[in-house]
Amino acid sequence: MIRTSVRSAVPAARFGVFGLAAVLVLGGCSGSGGDPNAEAAENNSSSPSASERPTESATPSATPTPTAAYKPATAEGPAENVPLPVMPEVAKEESAEGLKAFATHWYDLMNYGFETGDVEPLKQISGPDCVVCGNVYRLLGNGYDEEDWIFGGELVVMSTKTNYVVTSKGVYQVLIQIRQDPYEFRGPGGLLYGENDGVEGTTVQMIEATYNNGQWFAHNAVTIQ
Repeated sequence: MIRTSVRSAVPAARFGVFGLAAVLVLGGCSGSGGDPNAEAAENNSSSPSASERPTESATPSATPTPTAAYKPATAEGPAENVPLPVMPEVAKEESAEGLKAFATHWYDLMNYGFETGDVEPLKQISGPDCVVCGNVYRLLGNGYDEEDWIFGGELVVMSTKTNYVVTSKGVYQVLIQIRQDPYEFRGPGGLLYGENDGVEGTTVQMIEATYNNGQWFAHNAVTIQ
């Protein structure tokens, strides 16, 4: 259910897009390599004498650049300096545990999108025909139009399960039980475009994925419960 509180300055057509807010969990869907080892160089068997060695001058060590502090979104402004989730090593494994870890990372990237409006990291590991993904892309695109932002909406993965069997379509399936915090569509100057209850209980989604070239790829995502 969507509760709305719209001010006269908000175009009605634009607000209508927020009717898609629930598609994150209700929508359906049809349908990177390791680092090389560094090789140590051999020392020359003959070392220069003390008189031949150049005098070493002390150089000041470089001062590390401080990392900007993460600031979560509030009703007054969007999140700042949101760190991009790093895929854990286990999520790169061709195994049941790898698939489940990949699914959890997939939702981490969706959370990153809710905080930043940036869906490119999610697109890189998702198929172009994923309906759930497409709805999320549109939702976040409108939620982050110009200077607007989304406050809240964190997705929490409660559990994951897979039989780890290739289906007749040639994909693996993994079930993910999730819940989602309530969220608001916000704009500058205290504007509140609309509110969404999120998922008060839990829901179950299924990701269909394949493993190629050392990585998992989510072709489909669908809500099944």
